[in-house]
Amino acid sequence: MRLEGSILTPSGWIAGELLVADGRIAGTVGRPVGEEALQPPFILPGFIDCHVHGGAGADAMEGEAAVRKLAAFHASRGTVAMLPTTMTAKKAEIEAALAGIEAVRRRPGSGEAAVLGAHLEGPFINPCKLGAQPAEMLDPDPVLAAEWCRRFSIRVVTLAPERPNGEALVRLLAEAGVKPQIGHSLATADEARSALQAGIAGFTHLFNAMSGTDHRAPGVAAVALAEGESAELIADLHHVAPDMIRAAARAIPGLYAITDATSAAGMPDGQYRLGAQTIVKQGGRATLADGETLAGSVLTMDAALKNLVAIGFSLREASDMLSARPASYLGLEDLGAISEGAVASLVVLDEALALAEVFLAGVALDGTA
Repeated sequence: MRLEGSILTPSGWIAGELLVADGRIAGTVGRPVGEEALQPPFILPGFIDCHVHGGAGADAMEGEAAVRKLAAFHASRGTVAMLPTTMTAKKAEIEAALAGIEAVRRRPGSGEAAVLGAHLEGPFINPCKLGAQPAEMLDPDPVLAAEWCRRFSIRVVTLAPERPNGEALVRLLAEAGVKPQIGHSLATADEARSALQAGIAGFTHLFNAMSGTDHRAPGVAAVALAEGESAELIADLHHVAPDMIRAAARAIPGLYAITDATSAAGMPDGQYRLGAQTIVKQGGRATLADGETLAGSVLTMDAALKNLVAIGFSLREASDMLSARPASYLGLEDLGAISEGAVASLVVLDEALALAEVFLAGVALDGTA
């Protein structure tokens, strides 16, 4: 298979052809070109979403069938790999959700974004910073977390390190190769800095559901800006204002975009589920029943890319935040870049940056190779 257009490679843009064989990138042929001279179509590595709860009416807490439905929906929007994300809930409910995610990871289906494992968001969070999480939190429990990590492929865990046993859990996860992230936390700057030293790898939905950037009483967000190497950020322009996104991008070299999408993504306005919570979609926002508390998002990654470009990022910078950086964060060697030998999971955009085609391991979503 050959694709022609402006191709984003790790060393920059080329105008030419992308060659695909046996589901992998066989090479590129063309000449270097500057971003100011790009011509459509634009061929980019497919998007990787490290924090996604649902889509198309399906919620990751509902089990295998729901995970497959949301994985197929987000694939249609350019997401080629993802970490379905749990909600704070009772132990048995979390375990059932993790089992459903694991089933899809082990038995991937046609037309589905690759499920790389789970993002465990809670239950080890601060009860005073729940956001849209149900009040089913637990203090960090290294024994329970170790059990879950043995049974399921958990790639990321969001936790509040200031809670009892918080740093012990951070160390356990880091030693197990899991990415511990600070989120739903009221940690002071000193507590957040201590957690970084213990092994915290990143920050969950930066600025949201965490202590902030007050210049006399800094919290988690301030430490992320001052010392963080990686952080995720919801790029829907509702959760974080453009100026703060640009500030975070200047400060955090590994800043990457997520959707934090709920079951309401891709659906008409109305009521939906986010774990045990009822949420309301109206326009481009999802909230709890109070109409004020943001409850995840209705974002898709193709829309996130457009949002980032609209607020001043170059197409390459936006692509890196949706593909190369999350791939690097997760230690993926064959996704997130158009390089020889990588999996040919790609997106093709038209002149308006709208999705024209999506390829999963060299196969177009319409089934053609």
